[in-house]
Amino acid sequence: MTILKKIPKKFVFPIFLLISVGCGLIAYLFYISRATSYLSDDPKACVNCHIMTPYYQSWQHSSHGRVTNCNDCHVPHNNVISKYAFKAKDGLYHAAVFTLDMQPQVIRPRKESYEVIMNNCIRCHSDLNTSMVNTGKINYTHTLAGDGKACWECHTEVPHTKNININSSPSAIVPLPPSPVPDWLMRLTEKQKEKENNKIN
Repeated sequence: MTILKKIPKKFVFPIFLLISVGCGLIAYLFYISRATSYLSDDPKACVNCHIMTPYYQSWQHSSHGRVTNCNDCHVPHNNVISKYAFKAKDGLYHAAVFTLDMQPQVIRPRKESYEVIMNNCIRCHSDLNTSMVNTGKINYTHTLAGDGKACWECHTEVPHTKNININSSPSAIVPLPPSPVPDWLMRLTEKQKEKENNKIN
């Protein structure tokens, strides 16, 4: 409270206003991005951004779609902190790229993601690897050194197919989230459009 007393009175209202606007913007971004959905393992969170629909659809129709979710493959599972730290880092990167419309036509994992994905392949298929086909003896670091192949070098179609891109299935039927625009605002916008159309006609 001592700091507040040192602020000249003429600056109190502008500072209060700036803080209020900042808090409002943060709350708006939190709401519009459906931030809480990213705390779950629900794959529907990945199609909050519509350009991910081909990737959701290819996963949904693959064998992995019956037993996994996106997080099973794309985030670390060594501990909870590591999992959510990775999700936050990936999520902020995606949000920045998509907001600035800088996404590539063919979305591929970031460099850091490849190791996570391969670790998860080995983790989920450990029974198969150890008791039957005797694979999973190397990690991603070994593949970088040329001492073996990464899982996807042989299993090229698992689970998203090698030809997937953001235009590969533009009409993909996926559970897109409802519009975040409130119903009353949508109705108001529609009425406004009708008025403008009537004026033109």
